[in-house]
Amino acid sequence: MEFITQFSSYVLLVVAALIPIANPFSTAPLFVSMTTGASKKQRQHIALLSSFYMFIVLTIFLLLGTTILNFFGISMSALRIAGGLIVATVGFNMVFDQSDNLDDSTEISDELKDYTKIAFTPLAMPMLSGPGSISVVMSMAAKLAEVESFEDTIIGYVIVTIGIAISAFICWLVLRASGSVVKLLGQKGIDALTKVMGFLLVGIGVEFLIAGLRGLGVLATL
Repeated sequence: MEFITQFSSYVLLVVAALIPIANPFSTAPLFVSMTTGASKKQRQHIALLSSFYMFIVLTIFLLLGTTILNFFGISMSALRIAGGLIVATVGFNMVFDQSDNLDDSTEISDELKDYTKIAFTPLAMPMLSGPGSISVVMSMAAKLAEVESFEDTIIGYVIVTIGIAISAFICWLVLRASGSVVKLLGQKGIDALTKVMGFLLVGIGVEFLIAGLRGLGVLATL
């Protein structure tokens, strides 16, 4: 009974460390604005895919993160810069929506739109499983590598993996529920939200860039 209690408490610690950084509540407005025109079934599918991809990405970095980054010679600062560029690019596209300039003859039917493309980028990565979440997971992996007992190391990896799974489940619940906001806001409200979220995403992307450049020592004074 004591083992179960300790096991559960460690899992909750992992969730408590990941959720504030993954912050699905800040991703929810982006999810709503980017799935405008999608059916309820499509939005639920995208929410599920995004959360699943989040789990896969973080689990891979838990197990192989250091090896992957070292193999390609990528630093965490470079990863932050890359994430910032992706987020900022998505933000610019949302602010300066090119679809406004298209003729009616060029409109694409909802059935032909592949909304699932946004499930991995930018929703799962770098929003839900961005540089911050990856850093947390890799720091946990580093601590587990210092554990002398092989059995305790395996248990530690199981605990963190379960914590990641629960965090992904919470993100799925938040994104799935955010779909109901579409009916509340209406088309004009969604359009306005898209512009605002695009602007905020550019800001988030710039913050990622600043953090990455600061980590490289380029912006030591910021």
